[in-house]
Amino acid sequence: MPRTGRPRAFNRDEAIVAAMLLFWEHGFESTSLAQLRSAMGNISAASFYAAFESKEALFREAVDVYISTHGQVSESFRDSSLRPRAAIEEGLRRSARMQTEASHPLGCLVTLSAINCSPELKHIQELLFQEREKVKGWQRDCIGRAVANGDLPASTDVAMLVTLFDTFLRGISSQARDGVPIATIEAAITQLMSVWDGLSGRTGS
Repeated sequence: MPRTGRPRAFNRDEAIVAAMLLFWEHGFESTSLAQLRSAMGNISAASFYAAFESKEALFREAVDVYISTHGQVSESFRDSSLRPRAAIEEGLRRSARMQTEASHPLGCLVTLSAINCSPELKHIQELLFQEREKVKGWQRDCIGRAVANGDLPASTDVAMLVTLFDTFLRGISSQARDGVPIATIEAAITQLMSVWDGLSGRTGS
């Protein structure tokens, strides 16, 4: 009787990536334990809980992996080697390209994966809110730097400008899911940056 090969060893890092893609596609609450176990190689419930303790703990790890990989596009907002205008534009364009790539679920996991949650899962929404606030803070600091160095006038309504750019950033998710082409989103970013140019009294960066 021929010997069967040894089953492939459980790879924890690969399992987290598989979970991340499911949470990204379906959201936290709609992703079932059965889906997660299947994506991880049909592991048993006992193996799942031994490796991750809970679905929520796995989700937190999946969010961390997302932020350290795909989410790195937001780092442009706090790149002090760039002029503030260029940092904002680069962050928007990199985010748009990432969110419309076909190699993974469309949109942004941090924006989409807990839009709606049961009341007992409000802490999941809070986790993602804090991550979004972090990126929003980078935009606020970037625009504040522009005011401080004279790229934007002292009278600039920083809060308004942050809201404008962050609202656009978060809206890319729905546009990507609706199939809006990247070229159209890129053109919208070009138009959006004209608001900055109008405030600065210049054209271009």
